[in-house]
Amino acid sequence: MSNGPIPQNRVRDAYRQLTAGEIDRRQFMARAGALGLGAGAMSMIVQNAAMAQDASPVASPAATPVVTGGYVRPDAGTDGQTRGEGGELRILVPQGASALSVHNATGGKDIAAGSIISEPLLAYAPDTSLVANLVTEVPSLENGLLASDLSSVTFNLLPGVLWSDGQPFTADDVVFTWEWNVDEANGSIDRVSWELLANVEAVDELTVLATFASPTIGWFQPFGSNIGVIYPRHFWDGKDPVAANTEFASSPIGTGAFVLESLAPNDQVIYLANETYREPNKPFFSRVIIKGGGDAPSAVRAVTSTADWDLAFTLQIDSTALEAALGDQGAVYGPPGTGVEKIQFNFSDPNTEVDGQRSQKDTPHPFLTDKAVRQAINLGINRQVLSDNLYAGEPSEPPGRNILAGMGIYESPNTTWEYDPEAAAAMLDEAGWVLNGNVREKDGMRLSLKYVTTTAEVRQKVQAVVKDNLVDLGFDVELAAIDGGVFFDGSAGNDQNFTHFYSDMQEYTDGATSAFPVNYMKYWYAGPDGENIAQAENDYTGTNKTRYSNADYDAAFDQIAAVATQDEAIDLFIQLNDHVIDEVIEIPLVQLVADRYAASNEFNVDNIAVTAFGDVYWNIANWNKLA
Repeated sequence: MSNGPIPQNRVRDAYRQLTAGEIDRRQFMARAGALGLGAGAMSMIVQNAAMAQDASPVASPAATPVVTGGYVRPDAGTDGQTRGEGGELRILVPQGASALSVHNATGGKDIAAGSIISEPLLAYAPDTSLVANLVTEVPSLENGLLASDLSSVTFNLLPGVLWSDGQPFTADDVVFTWEWNVDEANGSIDRVSWELLANVEAVDELTVLATFASPTIGWFQPFGSNIGVIYPRHFWDGKDPVAANTEFASSPIGTGAFVLESLAPNDQVIYLANETYREPNKPFFSRVIIKGGGDAPSAVRAVTSTADWDLAFTLQIDSTALEAALGDQGAVYGPPGTGVEKIQFNFSDPNTEVDGQRSQKDTPHPFLTDKAVRQAINLGINRQVLSDNLYAGEPSEPPGRNILAGMGIYESPNTTWEYDPEAAAAMLDEAGWVLNGNVREKDGMRLSLKYVTTTAEVRQKVQAVVKDNLVDLGFDVELAAIDGGVFFDGSAGNDQNFTHFYSDMQEYTDGATSAFPVNYMKYWYAGPDGENIAQAENDYTGTNKTRYSNADYDAAFDQIAAVATQDEAIDLFIQLNDHVIDEVIEIPLVQLVADRYAASNEFNVDNIAVTAFGDVYWNIANWNKLA
């Protein structure tokens, strides 16, 4: 059984035809729309093509793959409302946040919870458009804020914005955020994006000039969504930097619509309306409770049957369980997204301790470093069964084929997936892994795997299918499930999380979080001396969890900072994706919706506007209930 390229990949061909003048803009828009590309992305691509067609060989490169400012954030029903009149908003999530410093978060649960307080200059809309957030307008070539050669960008900050402690938000805070992120001592997960910049200057209190190390089509990358949240300089002033970082993680201040009331790590976060928020009639809710834990069917019932809760996000639930849990007091939604449910291989040995740590980067895994073993596992897993029986199936949740998925122009046309257990068995035979009883071995090493994921009914069902598939091939498979609040918790001393990776295989969801996915593609970058590999030496803040190290991948990744045209970006990101797939570093099991969530019938779901990148709370200032 095999599955070839999906129709979205033809967006790339249409783009090339557009820039070559073989089709006109209307034809491109029609084709791209039919293939599932968002309106915002289409508009910007058309703009880029026009620039490319008009340019001489040394003229300005294309600007960005996303539209600049065409999207209007939804705010239906907010006119005439009073701040706090909506009372308490109650939200269920699979895992409670452990800390709230967005740039230090090791998992999505902490990024999401911190993003309610901390805000970026720009936000991504559901159609991948850029939306002005803490600035008066999105920079562009047309308004002159984006340099014609993409070497710099100017931001005009919103006047009158206050931090939640009453201090003014100024350009100096943006300068500080850049300085903080590029300082290795702070352990920012977003350092690679902020390192695209050579300098950030406060021209005056409300004007920022950012200059890039090299002109880049990804000029917006450091400033958008969670990657671009701004930190207040005055919070750190006069404090020990390490102590200030720790304090901010548990009690941050921000410019967002809500402030922190209390944090119970891995359990519950409670927020209060920010009385200094820049729009006096917002937010509608006076208090927000986000409760972690529990299973997805119970969360669906709590929202749609008993109506005890208003919303439930990130529901890992199969169609049968969803149908049984769904009531008539609400509904479940699943907008398109870039997430992939995937299996990661550990390229280090999780069972050998070196200098006090297991999965040490220089201690190779005894058999997963054999590509034939990884290829056999890849061929031996029936992704179609997973997609059809445990997820929504095609077209919304098809079998996985790429790691970089859900972004039409970056979707590789070069990859396929195949379920062929006979070929998998033959591959193992040829590599010398022969059956001894029911389990294969070679030179005394048995193919015994520990396979870990989070505690979620649908993931345990995925584990069962994968285990049956691999046992049939001659693997011995031990299954383990860890509470998501622990698995994604980066707290010191927690060695059961996904960054320590003390198993052979682990499964979870991940995906691109921006239209220039440099942060995401860094997950397989080792860096000089393996500095980006999650290890004790960097407190497990390195984003390369697989411990994979390859000079060719690193060399290609290092080119990203200087990418200056749409074509270069397309080619490079596809090259990186194809390396991950061809080398079987990870297995994309199923491509997922952005976020499957339940909402009560009373809630104004139009204002939620979950983005393709899975940003859930970016528009929370406009959330309300139906009149």
